[in-house]
Amino acid sequence: MAELFAGIDVSKKRLDVALRGSQQRGWSVQYDETGVAALVEEMKALAPTLLVLEATGGLETHIAAALTSAGLPVARINPRQVRDFARATGQLAKTDAIDARVLALLAERLRPEVRPLPDEEARALDALLSRRRQLVEMRTGERNRLHTAGGVVRTGIEAHIRWLDAQIGEMDEELRKRIQQSSEWRRKDFVLRSTPGVGPTVSLTLLAGLPELGTLNRQKVSKLVGIAPLNCDSGTLRGKRRIWGGRADVRSVLYMSTLSAVRHNPVIRAFYERLIAVGKAPKVALVACMRKLLTILNRMLKEDTPWNPAFANNAG
Repeated sequence: MAELFAGIDVSKKRLDVALRGSQQRGWSVQYDETGVAALVEEMKALAPTLLVLEATGGLETHIAAALTSAGLPVARINPRQVRDFARATGQLAKTDAIDARVLALLAERLRPEVRPLPDEEARALDALLSRRRQLVEMRTGERNRLHTAGGVVRTGIEAHIRWLDAQIGEMDEELRKRIQQSSEWRRKDFVLRSTPGVGPTVSLTLLAGLPELGTLNRQKVSKLVGIAPLNCDSGTLRGKRRIWGGRADVRSVLYMSTLSAVRHNPVIRAFYERLIAVGKAPKVALVACMRKLLTILNRMLKEDTPWNPAFANNAG
């Protein structure tokens, strides 16, 4: 039976759809409840081999969840990968309809892996964490401006900082409540936070931003976060290995956690010191420690085992 592939370009008000394979056509629907329901029913009738859409910062979540809930195979792709693929095929023009066709072609040629969408609780937690990060960034900006402000301006900035402090406090309380309401999340949070160097913010970010943690092998989970070393070789040239791509929010939080672990976690500290002793640059050693810490946390969740130095040494 001929295969069918679908690409869906998501914008705020419209969904552009393209088909390749046994059918080749394109159309668009409004991105509202009626349009989503109609598209889901049509896709169920078509039964495509694979549907691909871009991960556009959460804008795609509604349609991806609706399609996944209907039992359809959905893959979300990094927009940069889509643009690179489009250029590689000679497609330089960019419109919503063209993007949908590129996504359908990518689905047919590359067959990206279908990963389960985070559940509703994880998406809600991720939204809260994103908002908390925004508030913290605003507070940092206001504190920086406070150094050069005077008079009425200074009073206004101080008042805004107090308001931001209160909002961040409320957000932290809401995050704690959501963790406590779920026995599964509560257990995972306990396992993660038993690790020296992993605090509440790191644990929450991993639970919400990396729901695959504990279900994948160490190579795959490192690639998801963007801390797997990538080759840069050509002919006889052996370039430096670099990390690239992945989930930036998770990576930045893991970086801060690793800085703490290098000081306070005996397993990570010993690993860092061994790398420095054999001549590794501090930055290279730190990235290796990030990867080791993530590998340990992945194994801990997979086996539901709280922190134990002997287990950690074997897991990493």
